[in-house]
Amino acid sequence: MAVSKERAIEQIDDVLGHWSSLRTKSQHEDCSDLPQDSAKVVGLMSSVMMRLAPSGSAHRATFDLLQKKYGTMNHVLVQELPGALEALKYDYENGYLDSLTQLVHASVFADFLEMSQHLLDGGYKDPAAVLSGCVPEEHLRKLCDANSIPVDDPSGRARKADVLNADLAKANVYGKLDQKNVTAWLDLRNNAAHGKFSAYDAAQVALHIQSVRDFLSRHPA
Repeated sequence: MAVSKERAIEQIDDVLGHWSSLRTKSQHEDCSDLPQDSAKVVGLMSSVMMRLAPSGSAHRATFDLLQKKYGTMNHVLVQELPGALEALKYDYENGYLDSLTQLVHASVFADFLEMSQHLLDGGYKDPAAVLSGCVPEEHLRKLCDANSIPVDDPSGRARKADVLNADLAKANVYGKLDQKNVTAWLDLRNNAAHGKFSAYDAAQVALHIQSVRDFLSRHPA
């Protein structure tokens, strides 16, 4: 499950607190007089960067560069990583990472829809229906994450797509017409996935791909 902005900031603040405490106890700028504590803090900061810095972002590139330059546990990272974490926190606080995450999701889903269209154009309507049918179901989960709607039940099991669809409409993330369209898309995917290939035709798959593409552009996540 995606980490909320608030939770991300909380995790960054927590690890920066560990770093601040280490600096208070140390007599040196690089905390080299406390090697064990320094290694622990470096590990914590590295873990947060790996977990929260989005792939493809400048933050992840900076972290990768630091690790390549100094190694994974070099105490020099005690001086380098706090600044990187502060920059990451700033972007979370100001919502600058939201557009990047949406672009990554949109790019991945667009690729799936493009592959589905290619299959359909080649006369393979059933694989096209299965592949394109995965897109709205996964996008519902992304929309739920973005709107603080749980995607798992209390036991940790994934909630069904039609339940997520109802919750999103109830929360006014999108309207009743979109809800009905999503229901139809999920039904088409289920038919394709369970071998009910006569329940739909190629024209319906083509309309499905086009409609899903439009839905993603209107409701990014």
